[in-house]
Amino acid sequence: MERALWVAKTGLDAQQTRIAVISNNLANVNTTAFKRGNAIFEDLLYQNLGQAGAQSTQDTQFPTGLNLGTGVKTVGTAKLFTQGNLVKTDSALDVAIDGKGFIEIAQPDGSIAYTRDGSFKINADGLLVNSSGYQLQSSVTIPAGASGITIGEDGTVSVTVAGSATPTNVGNIQLADFINPQGLQPIGKNLFVESAASGSPQVGTPGQDGLGSLTQGFLESSNVNVVEELVNMIEAQRAYEMNSKAIQATDGMLRYVANNL
Repeated sequence: MERALWVAKTGLDAQQTRIAVISNNLANVNTTAFKRGNAIFEDLLYQNLGQAGAQSTQDTQFPTGLNLGTGVKTVGTAKLFTQGNLVKTDSALDVAIDGKGFIEIAQPDGSIAYTRDGSFKINADGLLVNSSGYQLQSSVTIPAGASGITIGEDGTVSVTVAGSATPTNVGNIQLADFINPQGLQPIGKNLFVESAASGSPQVGTPGQDGLGSLTQGFLESSNVNVVEELVNMIEAQRAYEMNSKAIQATDGMLRYVANNL
């Protein structure tokens, strides 16, 4: 009986984790370039009470074993890096990545983070920065009084300076890609950092070597599908209720044994 209670308890923990992941997905449905998470489960060790293939007689074998599972556990929360829709903003400093890749961001401690959120601003020094004020690793400086900022598909940033009809190149935005993007560590603020599982970044020019291209005046929306998440939430809720029922049933059986035997 204790085994049944423990197994059902692990089921409650697993579904509670799944609900937490779904809640985070729904909370970020309007977050620029957010990538939905997915809880991954696996069954726990089995108690082997009878070996499959053991001799039932001298000439025969048991066709199946007797293995009792001990429950379930959460082993990961993988990010799904499918492309989000491109939403038109008409802002010259907004760029969306159409395809694979991440924009490199220099953090205050000197380390590099990666993002697909291309909603950039200009700080007091004329540097192109993200919403948290962190500048791009491939430093881009917009001169004072510049107009007509253009960001090409290959990441080339050019501006028109007063008194000159010829655009001036002020920098190039590069993209980084990873062998295993799901191995990136999310740290909040729409940023990811490299991990041992992601592999090293492969930096290149947008539109080349399999990297996506940049689209100016657009932002990538979240890839969360609200209807799908609501269905998943109902499914997780029902699974949680069934595990609760299993605990109630086991408790009733134990109470019966205590009162009647």
